[in-house]
Amino acid sequence: MKQLNKFLTIGKAILLVLLIVYVGSLVDFIFEPLKSLTGVILIPVLLAVFFYYLLRPLLPLMERWKIRRWKLKRTQAILLIYLVLGVLLIGFFGGVWPPLKSQLLTLVQNAPQLFDSLNEKITELQQSGFFAKLFPEDFSLLSQLNDYLSQGFTLLTSYVSGLFSAVSNLAIILFTFPILLFYMLKEGDKFGKTFVKMVPRRFRERAGMITGEIDGALSNYIVSRVIVNLALGVLMYLGFLMIGLPYALVLTLIAFIMNFIPFFGAIISSIPIVIIGLTVSPMVGLWSLIIILLAQQIQDNIISPLVFGKSLDIHPITTTVLVLGVGNFFGIIGMLIIIPVYMVIKIISRHTYHLFFKEKWEGL
Repeated sequence: MKQLNKFLTIGKAILLVLLIVYVGSLVDFIFEPLKSLTGVILIPVLLAVFFYYLLRPLLPLMERWKIRRWKLKRTQAILLIYLVLGVLLIGFFGGVWPPLKSQLLTLVQNAPQLFDSLNEKITELQQSGFFAKLFPEDFSLLSQLNDYLSQGFTLLTSYVSGLFSAVSNLAIILFTFPILLFYMLKEGDKFGKTFVKMVPRRFRERAGMITGEIDGALSNYIVSRVIVNLALGVLMYLGFLMIGLPYALVLTLIAFIMNFIPFFGAIISSIPIVIIGLTVSPMVGLWSLIIILLAQQIQDNIISPLVFGKSLDIHPITTTVLVLGVGNFFGIIGMLIIIPVYMVIKIISRHTYHLFFKEKWEGL
């Protein structure tokens, strides 16, 4: 009888959730403004969280500084970090942005000519005796490659357009992001303690363990990912300069950003690199692909194990399924944040299981 009552209770709860979802779908016009507001707030919050974990390790080091008898306080340390970031930003706009902007504008203007040049190179390859031996007579390299390029550019365009649409409210982001980051750096250590105090007393020890693990996991992941991507970007940029690849700076920046997406970011960023290499010559296209593969191998087998160690305990199949599934629904922003979100959910689920379900489940 108890099992029947338990089953009926669970069934009622499921029906209630489904009813709430159905009613919510009928009055979605009420939630549409909330959805838009969430979209506007999401990007500044994500940026603030990202830079919070990236800059937070500097604060304890700066607070230990002593200039004669004067010691830096946290607010002063944060303002000093902002000052350094401002100088770096001015240096970026003064030194890096002009060539980057020039390469980007030239790339956009020359896109039709690049495709024409690519078609010419492919036609030359197809007519060469070497490719005639490799492929059957009825195989059209040009048409096949154009199909692949069309699909690749469609994929790349959709992701890039998703990224630009996400950051379209640039003024709001530039205004809110520094303010959020300042208060996170100043009060960030108190967030976990405040959450623990809200939990019932008998669960506070476990809640403290959960917040500590989540904080450490996010910190290790973000800092390690930035270090790995910077190393990969340097390797690729040096390689592109060696082979004389046009638009090397722009292509390296795209690769740096897209490689925050596990696995698929490297594939997406490789498409424009290889295409532009092929427009110069088949050999440059081949060397650009070799450089990408070599840099990825160095990253995966040397840099990542040293930086990440065993902190990123996620199976590659799990990562692939997560990125593919989220990419279909939430676009590039979802693909960028799904791994940290999964890490948080995994930590909470593990502790919840040990706290509420382990004894009952193992006692069956």
